[in-house]
Formats: sequence, structure tokens, C-alpha cells
Amino acid sequence: MVGESVELPMMYYHNNLQSLINLLQCRQQYQIPYFIFSSSSSVYGNIENLPVSEDTPVHEQQSPYGRTKYFGEKIIADAVKAEPFYAMILRYFNPVGSHPSALLGEPFDEKPFNIIPAITRTAIGKMKEFVVLGNDYPTRDGSCIRDYIHVMDVAEAHTFSLKHLMEKKERKDPALLDIINLGTGNGVSVLEMIHAFEKATGVKLNYRIGLRRAGDAIAVYSSNKRAEEVLHWKPERSLEEMMRSAWEWEKAMNAKS
Repeated sequence: MVGESVELPMMYYHNNLQSLINLLQCRQQYQIPYFIFSSSSSVYGNIENLPVSEDTPVHEQQSPYGRTKYFGEKIIADAVKAEPFYAMILRYFNPVGSHPSALLGEPFDEKPFNIIPAITRTAIGKMKEFVVLGNDYPTRDGSCIRDYIHVMDVAEAHTFSLKHLMEKKERKDPALLDIINLGTGNGVSVLEMIHAFEKATGVKLNYRIGLRRAGDAIAVYSSNKRAEEVLHWKPERSLEEMMRSAWEWEKAMNAKS
């Protein structure tokens, strides 16, 4: 993710770009007519005007992770021009949460790089404290603002995306490449995320304010207009549902350990 990519840029360039090239070559070899790419809101960099639409010009990406996603989009665009196929680029805005069954969730690392696993691991006692990486940003409470979306909403958006590409092929649509943001349209700060977790679970979180992390953009959140118009999709799950599902996953994994 963002912070890790700053520490290990070559690993991210190799993994994200070489893997994409391999998949595109397989698509070409087997003549698969559709391709859906998981991109990221990090391609936009630091944005002055919010919310972000798909027509918002991208700025300098703030991390190697963001640059791999930006380069990946360009690779796909070139591949589409060389040998036409229908492609969808989905720019994720911070997927969080778990499957409601608590059987599927985010992989656990010794040192989680994403906000939700760090919050839940702190709450369950596997981490001593949660560190808010900076409270001196020019935002309403000083912490970074992001657009968090439930992973199940993201999964459903992929189903809608494939249906859209299949319909385009059927009608021989000349527009081969789509770019669509996947977010809720609402910006939530890190401190607001902490308070939402506490409200959804009834668990008080031990946290402190730390230093800024290299590579973090100040604020990024999405416009959902194109997703609604093109895919006929919009996110359905609330921030509290995101927090509850992540907490149930954490508890389920803790019970197995």
C-alpha cells in the first residue's frame, strides 16, 4: 500500500506492472474480450477541487503505489488501441470492511498498513495503540480525509462492470475503454473513522497523534455521478456497517488463533 510502497518502491513497480503485463498477454493469447482493472484514487495525487470526477486532471502521484496504478492505466489504454477489446478501469476509493459472514476479510499482517485493520487490531489488543498520522493537515480536524467504501459494494460494482462491458460488445459500441470512480461521495477524516468505529462497536480505541506519513495526500473523495449513469450502481452500505463487519472479522480471526 501507500506507506509500504515508499519503503519498497522496486517491489511495487515489479509486482504491479509486471503482473498487469502478464495478464494482458494472457488476455491476448486467449482472446478474452473483457478486462477489468483495479486502479486507485491515488492516481489523482493532491487535488484542489473536490469531489474528484473521472475528468479531474491527475496530478503528480504521491507514492510509488499511485504511480504504478497510473502507469497501469496507460498500459491498458495502449493495449486497447493496439488490439481492440473492452476494458474497464475502476478507481477504488479506500475499500474497507469484510463479508457479513465474517468468513472473508482483509489479510492480516504483523504491521497493518491500512486504517481499518490497524484500528481493529488495536481494539482487540494485538496492537498497543493506533497512531493518527498527522493532525496538522488543512482539513476540518487536521487529519487526512478519504472516501471509504464497503468492500461488498466494490464487489458488486465489478458485477455491474462486467455486465456493462458485455452489453457494449453486443451492441458493438466503439468506445472500448471506460474509467469509473468507486466511492461513496463522502469524505471522512481519520479521526472521524475512529469515532465511527467506537460508535458502531461500543469499543473505546486507544489512539494517539503521530507524525505525518510520506506519500499521503491531504484529502480525496469521489463523485459518484458517472458510476450511477454508466453502471447504474451506487454504494448501499453505511460507514457503521463497514466498521461492524471489519470488527466481526477481527473477532472471528482472533477466536481461531
